[in-house]
Amino acid sequence: MSAVAPRSRPRRWWASPSFLAGLLLGGLVVAMALVSYLWTPYEPTQMAILKRLRPPSAEHWFGTDQFGRDVFSMIMVGARNSLAVGLGAVGLGLTAGSTLGLIAAIRRDGWLDNLIMRMADFSHAFPAVLSAIMISAVWGPGMMNAVIAIAIFSLPYFARLARGAALQCWALDYVLAARAAGLTEMAITRQHVLPNIAGVLVVQATIQFALAILAEAGLSYLGLGTQPPAPSWGRMLNEAQTFMAAQPWLAIFPGAAIALCVLAFNLLGDGLRDAVDPRMRRSRD
Repeated sequence: MSAVAPRSRPRRWWASPSFLAGLLLGGLVVAMALVSYLWTPYEPTQMAILKRLRPPSAEHWFGTDQFGRDVFSMIMVGARNSLAVGLGAVGLGLTAGSTLGLIAAIRRDGWLDNLIMRMADFSHAFPAVLSAIMISAVWGPGMMNAVIAIAIFSLPYFARLARGAALQCWALDYVLAARAAGLTEMAITRQHVLPNIAGVLVVQATIQFALAILAEAGLSYLGLGTQPPAPSWGRMLNEAQTFMAAQPWLAIFPGAAIALCVLAFNLLGDGLRDAVDPRMRRSRD
């Protein structure tokens, strides 16, 4: 008689190495941003010309820039600015895109569905940088305009995802039963469809958040994002170009901050995706 192999226990989503690594790195970034509201080693915008371009030391952990400002303090404050832009952009994109996607699913194969999807295609044709340039030409550069530009960039992703996931829900038995019971399409969407697609929307929001952080750094590098004197990781990279050969730390530390932040939220997205869609995990195992 052959022995029956023991059934493997399902792996918990919070035990995923990707999720734990992303949670640790993301937690450090968020903690640094929150602490910067209460304390920084030095005033991040205070200039001290006599201390300009000093290397990392016990006095200035990440050194000082060409104006004598403490690089570590600027990175701390830059973290909260990057997170604020990411939260605002992804929040706007998630709200507007998911709403349009759900409406398109309700009016599936109709003129409104086609209109919403063509609008999503049109907005998808304009990358975040190009959108920011156009918006800045009208309203001027700034953090709020960067938020709007990145939100426009992320909107079609949420619209298409919400529409596709909602159409799958509309074909399920419990939704058909709700329609037979006389519930309106909006009530079915609110009570049954939206709660069942919230998981995939959260996963996409986490991934888009990482992209928003990267986009904000790129826009600030070009001078279209967060404006001085507010610290920004992207603008710190721009200002470090002149001193790359002699003072490489001016580019290494903000570049590492951007890379770690993007990596953290990408890992979080991978871990959450494994929880929402176990098939993705089995395909990699």
